[in-house]
Amino acid sequence: MLIKLTGGRVYDPAHGIDGKVMDIYARDGRIVAKPKDTERIDQEYQLAGKVVMAGAIDMHTHIGGGKVNIARMMLPEDHRGDPVGHSELCRAGCGHAAPSTLTTGYRYAEMGYTAGFEPAVLPMNARQAHLEMGDVPIIDKGGYAMLGSDDMLLRMLAAKKDQNAINDYVAWTLHASQAMGIKVVNPGGISAFKFNQRMLDLDENNSYYQVTPREVLKTLARAVYELGVPHPLHIHGNNLGVPGNVETTLNTMLGAEGYPIHLTHIQFHSYGTEGDRKFSSGAARIAEAINQRKNVSADVGQILFGQTVTASGDNMAQFRNHAAGSPKKWVVMDIECDAGCGVVPFKYKDKNFVNALQWAIGLEIFLLVEDPWRIFLTTDHPNGAPFTSYPHLIRLLMDKTFRKEAFSRISPDAQAMSTLGSIEREYTLYEIAIMTRAGAAKLVGLHDRGHLGAGAAADITVYTDDADREKMFTKPDHVFKDGQLVVKDGSVVKVTWGATHVVKPEFDRGIEKDIAKYFDAYHTVRMEHVKVTDQHIADDGRGHVQVHECKGRREKTT
Repeated sequence: MLIKLTGGRVYDPAHGIDGKVMDIYARDGRIVAKPKDTERIDQEYQLAGKVVMAGAIDMHTHIGGGKVNIARMMLPEDHRGDPVGHSELCRAGCGHAAPSTLTTGYRYAEMGYTAGFEPAVLPMNARQAHLEMGDVPIIDKGGYAMLGSDDMLLRMLAAKKDQNAINDYVAWTLHASQAMGIKVVNPGGISAFKFNQRMLDLDENNSYYQVTPREVLKTLARAVYELGVPHPLHIHGNNLGVPGNVETTLNTMLGAEGYPIHLTHIQFHSYGTEGDRKFSSGAARIAEAINQRKNVSADVGQILFGQTVTASGDNMAQFRNHAAGSPKKWVVMDIECDAGCGVVPFKYKDKNFVNALQWAIGLEIFLLVEDPWRIFLTTDHPNGAPFTSYPHLIRLLMDKTFRKEAFSRISPDAQAMSTLGSIEREYTLYEIAIMTRAGAAKLVGLHDRGHLGAGAAADITVYTDDADREKMFTKPDHVFKDGQLVVKDGSVVKVTWGATHVVKPEFDRGIEKDIAKYFDAYHTVRMEHVKVTDQHIADDGRGHVQVHECKGRREKTT
């Protein structure tokens, strides 16, 4: 079937197209070049005056895995307060901060998103994460496998195993977990918490393994790079939420020693200790460091005011923060020898000094980082706010008058500690398209997503241009997923199932002998039982596995 989108104003940064009026053609789920005049158009959409972009990509959103399910179970009030009824097309669902799998897919699509990536797939729990993501309709999915506090890696580092052995273990983990990248959470710190350490700085030894977070980070960043994995090491750094952690974050950038790294929810890692309350913004220093280091990218993890739930693999940080939970309930747990997690409900308040300054810090980072190809729009869903708040966040970035009015309403003490009110920058539609489409696809390694060139998947979002950017991005006119119209006027009109994106770098299969022995000695399951196959992901006909190319083993260049 050949469809034509006629006369829309196209924003496609991957091809340098900035608001050009043009036509787009798609056949059998892929964008194609203009066909011959003699070829019949099966369906045409007149889009004069409309804004056309590729489908949006959320490169960091917690939508599957153990901690997400714990959050859902902990918050029945969240589900009771936000039910979604059954319709002819959509099954019933519920949840605001931690929505059900079905509701997640419907709401993402209705906002113009066509892909979302779970950033913390625990290898031991990967099958369950994929089964949950497989239950999310319409959008494409993928995940980043967690390493860095797992017992086997720490044992290898303590034993001074060579880099090639580490690389083989990392590659095996990517295969076994069916993942798109590698994530490290509080490197070494999740493990250290189990040995009764309550803090772990970048150059502090894990008390049991005598390995520092810096060693973990450098080794994993090198492994990901040398394996040719497109997405750089995805780093949730040490000391999340701790005043003064700006120094840890800056040292983490230096500790990468030039290897590509991605710093996630960096707002939570950008705090100074200035002022009477010993809590201040480190946003300017963080933004300056990112601007200077082309090997570093970041997503913000913006907080927005209201009720949400924090769900993280960082059990150390979640234990530290549990007393601030609202409502007063929390979970911190161990998961085999791999890692752990913590879930703490939380309500951010605009009159609370710390919350208000966190809000301002995130926006400062967005506005002070110069290169939109290296800064990404996230709320660390649901930790900073639910993903459904993205249109509001986009308006804050694009409308300085709206932003300044919001700034004037927060805690006066927080206003006094922030430079946000003096920042005049406004994001453009082209820059929003970079952050949420072209840049996100490039960072993750989705070569056929995030753009509108021939050969790309026909994931397309059409908006009515509106000065109220929140209204504009909340309710797109049309959303096409793989060439099929799935959303019209902000409502789902067709339910489809997206692909699961993975990478499978080459490695020496001999590493499995060591891994199998380790599993037999220390785990409650055998090595083979944790492997996720293509059939596990797509055995019911929902979606398929799409493998993206790795560039082969690379040596670092200076």
